Amino acid sequence: YGNFIDDLRLYVRGGTGGMGYPRLGGEGGRGGDVWFVAQERTTLKSVRDRYPQKRFVAGTGANSSVKALKGDKGKDCEVHVPLGISILCDDGKQIGELNAAGERFLAARGGLGGSLVTNFVPCKGQRRIVHLDLKLIADVGLVGFPNAGKSSLLSKISHAKPEIANYAFTTVQPELGKIMYADYKQILVADLPGLIEGAHANKGMGHKFLKHIERTKQLLLVVDVSGFQLSFKTPFRTAFETVLLLTKELELYKEELLTKPALLVINKMDLPCSKNNLDDLTKQLQNPQDFLHLIQEEMIPANTLEFKDIIPVSTYTGEGIEELKTRIRKSIDEEAEQENEEYRKKKLLLLQASE
Repeated sequence: YGNFIDDLRLYVRGGTGGMGYPRLGGEGGRGGDVWFVAQERTTLKSVRDRYPQKRFVAGTGANSSVKALKGDKGKDCEVHVPLGISILCDDGKQIGELNAAGERFLAARGGLGGSLVTNFVPCKGQRRIVHLDLKLIADVGLVGFPNAGKSSLLSKISHAKPEIANYAFTTVQPELGKIMYADYKQILVADLPGLIEGAHANKGMGHKFLKHIERTKQLLLVVDVSGFQLSFKTPFRTAFETVLLLTKELELYKEELLTKPALLVINKMDLPCSKNNLDDLTKQLQNPQDFLHLIQEEMIPANTLEFKDIIPVSTYTGEGIEELKTRIRKSIDEEAEQENEEYRKKKLLLLQASE
């Protein structure tokens, strides 16, 4: 999976409390806490490189003394983590998440200082093993089978420079690129490792890939107009079958993914017969029910994806690229306007209720 890390296992321990002072009823200071703090321009790789032991222990509380009957609290330990982090216990249960810069999560609480309640004996801090699970936050996520041209597309529409070659798995780690517009608007696009059939069951990169789609606002399905075959051992899939299979993989992994706004990019329009293939695909997508009897039952998703737009492009000649950038911008703006409208309606209802 290259140098990209999207899961990190850490040991965290809150500080032990300080000793109490029985003769004068003095209280020891509380142990320090361990906090995860979301920060931009931070990666899990930088956390691992900076703290190779992957252990985070907060400071011990100060002991109570004649000079200071109430001991000072131990020093907190702050760990800067990237945005889009889910915090999981060792048993896989999610206990928190950090999505915006500055958000904080208490990972391990410090122990109480020695006092009358504890018979002046300090308590140990909370200790546990946690997993930091990263899900990329992007406006648009590129979804497609290997060799559909996602990396080439990302390099054409943004300033990203992913590895590009004519073999299946060039993208072995997620790539992020920004589409820059003339009015300085920026849209973040994530190119994610190619899906294969059975990815929902964690085949290939399975869940390592699919989990990153969860945080993208919109999906951009990229399909080769002439169809797809992973290897000579696997069956050939037409463009229509590819769309159905991609939908099926998303549905089986998490049904809510199909509720995201989606655009369909038909790539490799420079190839021979591409116009005929595109006409066939358009007919099939307009009336999918008429063609489902030709397809194996296990390939058919229960729900179909509604595409806001279908855009034919060629990353080789550059045909349709500007049109695609315009459509992506339009789609993002429409969704933002819709969210604002819903927010305004909620505020209005709250105001009316309070009156």
